[in-house]
Amino acid sequence: MLYIMRHGKTEWNELHKLQGRTDIPLNEEGRQMAKIAGEKYKDINFDVCYCSPLVRAKETAKLVLEGRNVPIIYDERLREMSFGIYEGMENPAKATDSPIRTFFKEPEKYKGVKEGETFYELFKRTGEFLKEVVMPDLNEGKDVLIVGHGAMNSSIVCQIRNLPLSKFWDAGIENCKLMKLK
Repeated sequence: MLYIMRHGKTEWNELHKLQGRTDIPLNEEGRQMAKIAGEKYKDINFDVCYCSPLVRAKETAKLVLEGRNVPIIYDERLREMSFGIYEGMENPAKATDSPIRTFFKEPEKYKGVKEGETFYELFKRTGEFLKEVVMPDLNEGKDVLIVGHGAMNSSIVCQIRNLPLSKFWDAGIENCKLMKLK
């Protein structure tokens, strides 16, 4: 079975700042969310956890799996999507002329931003990860947990469920909530 989880809350989540690949740690609420999630999902026997190397995801995975003998393997392909020059900006999706607004409201029309990543690049790296790492584990009957980020996790949902880009945000992946995919 494949499960995905988004990291716990960070200070930038609270401030509505776009994080992307900026390496922001969990805040106290985020750490509490991860501990609660660990207790809530303690009866799921994960065989392995694959995790983004960004600190907010690493902290979440460690807290969720604390006291359990589950290997946590970090993979660069699970980093959040890069938003280039828009990372760190507050509410960039509110500006009517912002490409980030398009990203959230009409993802199928999003073309990427300066120094950022496109959907093609995101789907390419997460698709390779699914094919090379996750699918072999699932074929062996393993229960796999992926701890990552909003956009990165949404790309996995779209690929597993064969959804069009227009449905990119439909899954509504909340902080520290577990989603069962396959």
